[in-house]
Amino acid sequence: MNILVINCGSSSVKFQIIKTDLELIEKNQDKRIASGYLERIGSQALITLQVEGQPKIKQAIPLRDHRSALDFILRWIISPESKLNGINSLADIHAVGHRVVHGAEKFTMSTLINDEVIEGIEDCIELAPLHNPANLKGINAARELLGPGVPQVAVFDTAFHSTMPETSYLYAIPYQLYRRHKIRKYGFHGTSHRYIAYRYRQLANIEREKVNIITLHLGNGCSACAIKNGDSFDTSMGLTPLEGLVMGTRGGDMDPAIIEFLHHKEGMTMNEIYAILNKQSGLLGLSGLTNDMRDLLAEEKEHEDRRARLAVDIFCGRARKYIGAYLAGMQGADAIVFAGGIGENSSEIRKRICKGLEFFGLELDEKANNKIVAGKEGLITKPESKLKAYVIPTNEELLIARDTVRCVKNVPRRW
Repeated sequence: MNILVINCGSSSVKFQIIKTDLELIEKNQDKRIASGYLERIGSQALITLQVEGQPKIKQAIPLRDHRSALDFILRWIISPESKLNGINSLADIHAVGHRVVHGAEKFTMSTLINDEVIEGIEDCIELAPLHNPANLKGINAARELLGPGVPQVAVFDTAFHSTMPETSYLYAIPYQLYRRHKIRKYGFHGTSHRYIAYRYRQLANIEREKVNIITLHLGNGCSACAIKNGDSFDTSMGLTPLEGLVMGTRGGDMDPAIIEFLHHKEGMTMNEIYAILNKQSGLLGLSGLTNDMRDLLAEEKEHEDRRARLAVDIFCGRARKYIGAYLAGMQGADAIVFAGGIGENSSEIRKRICKGLEFFGLELDEKANNKIVAGKEGLITKPESKLKAYVIPTNEELLIARDTVRCVKNVPRRW
């Protein structure tokens, strides 16, 4: 089966085409055959396209909305220019898998999309107002352009965390607020954490129920997850993606009274305050320079910029704090696993986060750590290290494609 995987942001669309089916999943022989990223949708869109094994194609064309973007993607896929083997018409796209950020308590597994599912995703908009509307735009555009004959599947970021116990997901606020409004921790990046746990299980050659690790998805958005006996036990993001680790432009954990304080002292509206917390905080807010970790490390090294160093130190300290908390909550773990753009590519950040974890038995192998480059995986601790550390590049799209196949074939997911 040729599965089109779609991830829609507010002004962007990421996509992949993955060739997979139940037999290929069993043999771990799924294959990505094309991918692309369209950004600045709504104006002069910047487009990057790539067929596996071929150079990237970059261009800029005006795209009005997500429907126009998806129409462009579909036309390119079946065009002679793309040269995609086995895809000559839209009939050769057998199903579509959509990333959906928030499924609340309605959706704890990936599911085939119908009108009822769309209504359920719409009901979750108030919990993810920046994400679910964009996800719905992609779903509606794909249904319109491909027609009812092509099955569509929703894969929810929150689903993996549905196994968290009440002691992890409830806030210490009046219980009736949870019962009335479902105010609780939901967590995000679930598909990424699930893939990391799956891949770790393969590397360690152990059964699912024996996976006891702490995963760190570190990119512009960041989250930690405690995975106990193969299930999500706790995670750092909460009702929304604002809670938890320091991120590119989000500040993570903070005293909620700051919101009222800013309202009175600065005369800010709630929308203005949440714009600051979502788009002007984190690494960007602390450094006053950028939300790009690469640039901050360069500024620190080349110019000894104090605020760049401060932003990096707080970023690493918050991650280390969560690791310690999860080690206590899980009564220990076997490994820490780094993933995401920063986690996969920055040996310096991995080193700084691990520094201070010697107390828990983690002994970093600096040579092994420095050898891990983009797209590579491996162990970065010494053989005698009691607490291991790995780098495992995440692959959310692969799990979305696999979940899509299983939903279409009505086969239960085993991982």
